[in-house]
Order: sequence, then C-alpha cells, then structure tokens
Amino acid sequence: MINLLRRISLRTQIFISMILLVFLACLLILTATFFQYQNESNDYNIFRLNRKENQLKKQIDYLVKKNNLLQKSFEVWTKHNDEFRAIIKIHNVNYSVFDLEGKPLFTSFLPLKIIANNYTLGEDFLSMILNKSDSRILESNNDEIGKFESSYSLLKDNFGNPYGVLFFPYFEDVSFSENELNTFLQSLYQIYLLMLVVAIIMAYFISKYISRSLETFREKIDQTGLLKQNEKIQLKNAPRDIASLINSYNNMIDELEKSATLLARTQREQAWQEMAKQVAHEIKNPLTPMRLTVQSFQRGFSNEDPYNEKKIKEFSQILLEQIDTMSDVANAFSDFATLPKPKLVKSDLVEITRRALEIFEGNTIKFKTSEDEIKISLDRTQWIRVTTNIVQNALQAVKQGEQPKIKVSIKKEQKNVKISFADNGIGIPKSIQSKIFEPKFTTKTKGMGLGLGIVKNIIDSHKGKIDYTTGDDGTNFVVTLKLQI
Repeated sequence: MINLLRRISLRTQIFISMILLVFLACLLILTATFFQYQNESNDYNIFRLNRKENQLKKQIDYLVKKNNLLQKSFEVWTKHNDEFRAIIKIHNVNYSVFDLEGKPLFTSFLPLKIIANNYTLGEDFLSMILNKSDSRILESNNDEIGKFESSYSLLKDNFGNPYGVLFFPYFEDVSFSENELNTFLQSLYQIYLLMLVVAIIMAYFISKYISRSLETFREKIDQTGLLKQNEKIQLKNAPRDIASLINSYNNMIDELEKSATLLARTQREQAWQEMAKQVAHEIKNPLTPMRLTVQSFQRGFSNEDPYNEKKIKEFSQILLEQIDTMSDVANAFSDFATLPKPKLVKSDLVEITRRALEIFEGNTIKFKTSEDEIKISLDRTQWIRVTTNIVQNALQAVKQGEQPKIKVSIKKEQKNVKISFADNGIGIPKSIQSKIFEPKFTTKTKGMGLGLGIVKNIIDSHKGKIDYTTGDDGTNFVVTLKLQI
C-alpha cells in the first residue's frame, strides 16, 4: 500500500483523498440514518406492544369481574370462551391466560416451548414473573411461523392481587416501515450521488491548483544535474511554502555550480588512488603464499633427497600459478578493476583445491573430500584465488597466540558440489555481517577489503553461491557450485 502511494502523484493523492472524505461522510450519514431508523422502529414497536397489552388487560379484567371468574377453574372459564374470543376479533391479536399455577385458562396461540411443556408454564418461569419488580418478562421468539416478541405479565384484581398470567405474542408489521425506509434511503442515495459528482469536479480543480507550483518545481528538479547547466526557478504568485522551497532550491543551484569543478578534480584524484590501492591489495594476496612456498621449499630441500626433481617441479608449478594470478589481476585492473570473464574448462576441483592449499603450512589446514576426483567446469586461476582469499581471511580471523585450525572439505551431491571452509576464529560481529561481501569493506588495518568481494563475484560468474554461518567458535563459509553449468 505504501509503495502504491509513492507511485501516485501528489495531485492524484489530493484528488483521491477529497473524494474518499466525501464518500466516507456520505457512508457514515447513511449508516447513522439506517441505525437511527431501526432504533425508532424498535421504540415504536415496544410502545405499540405496551399499548395493546394494556388494552387486553382492561378487556380481560372487565370480563373476569363481570363473570366472577376470579379463582375459578378451567371449566368455568371455558363457558365464557366466546366473550374472550371476541377480544381477539376486536383488537386483531392473539393471547392466552394462565392461572398462578401455570395451567391454561384460555388459549388462542401458544409458542412451541409451552406446548412442549404440556400447555403449562414452568414453576421457575412463574417464580421469575412473580419476583420481578414490574411483574413482566419480554422474550424474543423464532417459531415456525416467524419471529415475534412475547410478553408474560401478571393479571391483578382491583386490590392488586394477582389472579393469572397473560401471554401476549406481538408480531411486528414491518412491511410499511421497510417500504418507508427504502423510500427514504433511495432519496438519500440520489442526494449523495449528486454531492459526490459535485465533489469530484471540485476536487479536480482544487488538486490541480494546489499541485501546479509543485509540478513546475518537479520539472525543474528533473532537469537538474551535477554536470548540467542548471537553471533557477522563477515562479510568480507561488504560495509561501512553495516560495520558500524554491528559494532553497535556487541557493542549492548556486552552491552546486561552485562545487562542480572541485568535485570533478577530486573525483579524478580519488579514482587513481583507489585504483592503486586495489591493485596493491590484489597483487599482495599471491605474494604471501609465494613467500610461504619458498620458505617451505628451503626448509624441506636437501641435496640428497631423491625426490628433488618432483619437489622442484611442484614448487615451480605453484609459483607459476601465483604469477599467473598476479598477471590476471593486473590485466583485470587495467580494465578499471573489472574481473575477466571466467574461462570455464572441465577440471578436477579436488586437485586444484589441494594444490591451492599446499602453499599454506600443513599442520594448519585439514583437507578432506567425499570423492577422489570431481570434474566440473570452472576457471582454474579464479578458483585458486577464491581458495587462497577465503583461507587467508580464516587465518587472520584467529586470535593472536592461538593455533589456527582450518578445515576444508568437498562434498559431492546429486546436482551440486559444496566446498566448506571452517575456522576457529572469533567469528563475524553482527554489526558487519551484511557488509562482508561489499567491495572495499574490511575490518583490517591494511588492504582495501576486496578479498571476499572478489570471491563473491567469481562465484557468481560461475553461477554458484556462497553462504556462511558464524559464532564465537568460528566461521564456516560454504561455496555451492553446479556440477553442470
């Protein structure tokens, strides 16, 4: 929703907002009118129920007094059924009368729950009626004939003594009220529709007037650029807020012109400085393993060793590979520090990785593989750079004075091969975990931090991926390459 609003112009937002305000106002008024009408209808029906109930009580009291039916049995009441039924015709209602024990004295209509109770009122229900202050209970019923309200109230003689219970079902006549409500709402719909059309027209012109100055301001900003001939904004009759914004923009244009020349000069200087630092950093990476290789060769060389020729050959091969790496780096940075496209050749990943690790001290790194030979398409030189960069970072991550323990393992899966580099270093702090693959990011005091950035670029060019897990006990980088690209 927020992204959608960002793509909509201010003029459109003002226009839509005004329309929504009018629409919501109309909707709220319609809703309030509907509920108000419902409340008035309910109040009217309650009033009508009370009036009819009082009329019934007067008629029943009159017949009871006339025929001396107080405390009389059902059989006596039955003799006067015609008089009680005449009340039904006069008032066009149904009712029933029960004695104080809940037994029927006269019935014309009963709900299902009373019929199911053998046409009598329950003792608990009678007690509720007798104990209520108004001696009356109102209930909502949903019978097979529809919804209706039921009133149970006491019948009392002239001395206020109860002699029976009146059951009065009240059926609302909703046809007239619904027709009246529909007619009223239709009239409101027409009025609000007209208001909405007027609001749309007004909103269009108001939003256009408000956003006119901003539209001019936007067009000028779109034309503004550091290396362009920028023009100041001249707008007449602009609102005070917009005028203040235009003045700030014009002042910015003045400052921009002053700094454009200085910025161009400093950018050229910084570009050469950054290039020199990056070249030095990348050339230094293979120099370190070359130095270690020479030292290792010096310690292990003996004139009487029968394997001298093989050692010299391996020694020369390693040095040549690192020299080729430096040559590739130099060529890459000569094209503005862009890495060359990988030259993918079917190669043995296990053999290349083992050779890249041989330049480091043997006790420091433990290497294992699930297969003796794993053929994949890769750039041999670039993979050596990946291996040496990750291992060097792992060695530098170990606390000073602690013995480095680097574990490199290769595992072949169905479609991929995973190469993991685990160390016993201090781990990567959370504050920099999102930046470790960024070019030129480093926590070291030396170098430009291109190592992991270039590692990620190389792996991406091989259509692979690199992930890592880290903690207080060290970091584990996992490179995933496809067996077939």
